[in-house]
Amino acid sequence: MTFPMTASAGRIHWLDDGRQRLGLVPGFGGSAASWLLHPQAGAAPRQPEVPFHLWRPWFGDPDPFSVASLPLVPWSNRISGGGFEQDGVFHPLAPNRAGEACPIHGEGWLQAWDVVAHDERQIELRLASRRFMGSPYDYVATQHYRLLPDGIEQTLSVTHRGERPLPYGLGQHPWLLRTPGTRVRAGVNGVWLSHPDRLPLAHTAVPPDWDLCAGIGAHGSLIDNAFTGWDGTARIEWPESGWVLTVEDTAATGDGCLLLFRPEAGPSFCVEPVSHPVDAVHLPGRPGLHLLGPGGSMTQRLRWRFHRLGGPALSASSLRA
Repeated sequence: MTFPMTASAGRIHWLDDGRQRLGLVPGFGGSAASWLLHPQAGAAPRQPEVPFHLWRPWFGDPDPFSVASLPLVPWSNRISGGGFEQDGVFHPLAPNRAGEACPIHGEGWLQAWDVVAHDERQIELRLASRRFMGSPYDYVATQHYRLLPDGIEQTLSVTHRGERPLPYGLGQHPWLLRTPGTRVRAGVNGVWLSHPDRLPLAHTAVPPDWDLCAGIGAHGSLIDNAFTGWDGTARIEWPESGWVLTVEDTAATGDGCLLLFRPEAGPSFCVEPVSHPVDAVHLPGRPGLHLLGPGGSMTQRLRWRFHRLGGPALSASSLRA
């Protein structure tokens, strides 16, 4: 599925504090278009002073998956079976992306968001969605981005407006550029293995070659799996440029979920903080989903921070190293 690329849909709203620049595209799925560091943010010695892109930049492609980051609401990743049942009622969900047999990543990324407030350092976006593409969901979602001295705070909230309770989940889907030496670390203790169709097969301990606690390379065989027991911290390193990016889910208590998408080829990969595993609505206990009644809400708040390699780091205990 593609957006009609009108001037209003593609308009980028910028936040800039002189050290970093963040661009949002409210009319294009409420997505991020770019997050980069200015050259003066701290170029390493003897390296050219050029902007460094923390997230893959968007160049105006009408495919919503070409952006720098997507908001995932009212659920994350794939839902199988053509929908789900809640309180004895089956709710159908249609596929929403070409080439995907299952609906994927909710619906917020397919709709235009409104700008509620915007200045140089923060922006608030709002989406009122009512049964989009025939889905059962009726909700209001908000996004708030705020520049920090060393990164951004990213908040995504949803409030259910329907008459009957429904399961909700949230997440973020940033694309990160990968250099030959790029590595990722995160404190996790389990993973959902998948069928070839990317739907969950079985939950298991993390295989040695997927050991995120010790750190793995951003290149290699395909990984498109949900890691469980996440403590809410992850770290991406680009040794060639000397930059490090960390993310913290401020509400994580050791039972969070982190999805890693490491394609076999291409210039980027994804580290996705999400509230629940793939197809959680069909897993026992529906892990990570929140059943929201009328007026019920849930929120995800992330803090992304950048620093030079060798600077402040996540503690070894938090990464279970």
